[in-house]
Amino acid sequence: MTASLLRKLGLALAAAVALQLTGCATPMGAPQASIDNTTKLRAAAIAPASLGSFTIAPGKAAGMDQGVSLRGTKVHSPYNESFSQYLKETLRVELDAAGLLDPASQAVISGTLTDSEADAAIGTGTAKLGARFVVTRGQTVAYDRTLQADASWESSFVGAVAIPLAAGQYQGLYRKLAGQLFDDPEFRKALARPAL
Repeated sequence: MTASLLRKLGLALAAAVALQLTGCATPMGAPQASIDNTTKLRAAAIAPASLGSFTIAPGKAAGMDQGVSLRGTKVHSPYNESFSQYLKETLRVELDAAGLLDPASQAVISGTLTDSEADAAIGTGTAKLGARFVVTRGQTVAYDRTLQADASWESSFVGAVAIPLAAGQYQGLYRKLAGQLFDDPEFRKALARPAL
C-alpha cells in the first residue's frame, strides 16, 4: 500500500471511531399490527378492552425505560422516549386492528415494564423484554401475570450492519410479547365475552 492510501484509511478509521465514541440516538419505528396477532385476537372470542396506565416497574432504574445502547447508538421510543409507552402503543395498535379497542370498556389492560435489554455484541446479539400485565374489571383484578420475550441472532462485526439489525430485533420483541399475552388462556378468560 502507498503512504497516501494508508493515510486515507487511517483517517477513515479515525472518523469511524470518533462517530462510535460520540454516539447518536435513533427512535424506533411506530408499532404495526401483525397479521398473526390480529388473527389470534379475532379467534379468541374476547370482549373489547380499554388501556390503562403503562409505566416502568417500581424499583427499576429510569434509564431502562428511556433507551437501550447498541455500540454507542441509543435506541429509544418515539412516544415520550418511554418504552412502557411504546408497549402501550403496541397493544393499542394490535387491539384496534382486531376491532377490540374500546376506550369506554370496563375491562382495562394496564402494564409495567419489568425488563428491557439489547446487546449488539460481535458474534451473537441478544435482547429481552419483560412486562407485568394486569386486567381489571371495576375494582376486580381478573388477570395479573409477568411475561418475557427473548431473542438472539448472529451479529456482525460491522457496526453499520449490526446496529440496525439489533434495533429491529429489539423492536420485534414488543409484537412478540403482545402475542404471548394474547395467547395466554388466562388473559382470554379475563376478557371473555359475557354469556348470552
